[in-house]
Amino acid sequence: MPVNDETCQPGPWRGWREATEAALYGPGGFYLRPEGPAGHFRTSVHASPLFAGAVARLLARVAEELGTDDVDLVDMGAGRGELLTGVLAAVPPGLRVRAYAVERAARPEGLDPRVTWSAQPPSGVRGLLFANEWLDNVPVDVAEPDGSGTPRYVQVAPDGAERLGAPVAGADAEWLARWWPLGEPGERAEIGRPRDAAWARAVGTLAAGLAVAVDYAHLAGARPPFGTLTGFRAGREVPPVPDGSCDITAHVALDACAAAGAVAAGAPGGTGADGAAGGGTELVAQREALGRLGVGGGRPALDLARTDPAGYVRALARAGEAAELTARGGLGDFTWLLQRVPGEGYCPA
Repeated sequence: MPVNDETCQPGPWRGWREATEAALYGPGGFYLRPEGPAGHFRTSVHASPLFAGAVARLLARVAEELGTDDVDLVDMGAGRGELLTGVLAAVPPGLRVRAYAVERAARPEGLDPRVTWSAQPPSGVRGLLFANEWLDNVPVDVAEPDGSGTPRYVQVAPDGAERLGAPVAGADAEWLARWWPLGEPGERAEIGRPRDAAWARAVGTLAAGLAVAVDYAHLAGARPPFGTLTGFRAGREVPPVPDGSCDITAHVALDACAAAGAVAAGAPGGTGADGAAGGGTELVAQREALGRLGVGGGRPALDLARTDPAGYVRALARAGEAAELTARGGLGDFTWLLQRVPGEGYCPA
């Protein structure tokens, strides 16, 4: 039996959801290490301060829609507080922000004292709940049809070896039938039901405002036939091995999350199986979402190079960062799920 070097305990065959939970968040888990996610991969938050600036502008818009200059900001899966630090530095004068970092790792030293650190989101939030690359690390089970076409749970050992287990049944089977039907042997699906539930709980903490989830995603009708489960370590994609040595992640069926969130927001049926949005729900590419918030990759005018060379260099650097955040085939391909939660005094534009 393979041994998990982090816990020194023999590891049994387990479903991917259970194995991933232990590998990421158990004793010695990948996400509890001091270096945090930034030590292994680069998100939009780490790519440029333009991202935090855009979130700050979004927060200001939500505050304006709420008719207040006193607003909440909740960062789900906050890492080491990098996004909140950037947003607090970028908010316009006069906007008072109650900032909450929701993270299972310990609070990092030196974090802005205005940030409240918690393992669970606060309730009764009036403002913006933001989840950047959080849902992709909510562990899920993997399913694959056997030779007769019956979907079965994929089991994994700590060394990454796999085998087929019991047939998928109950609520998981219902989720597959609705959101990710499987056909031929060899096809795979990640059962996103835990992510739907996690997102619905997060949206349910809002008394009024906007909930945003940002992730690599796929929609019904265009699911990847062999799934997306993979690993990352030190900036490189690696095989997903649930021994605590690497990140384990999978793209998100964000339309399914949207439907669950719409119910939690009080708008049943907000998103259909085809990904069409309604009831205060939108699904848009990051390049479009950031464009709405003033982030674009256009080069500065050459005249600026003659009149203000230093300003031109700064503007050129910002344009390069914006281009990375909005690039096709890269960060620009993230999907933003935006869900408005109606409440007293909330009049979104």
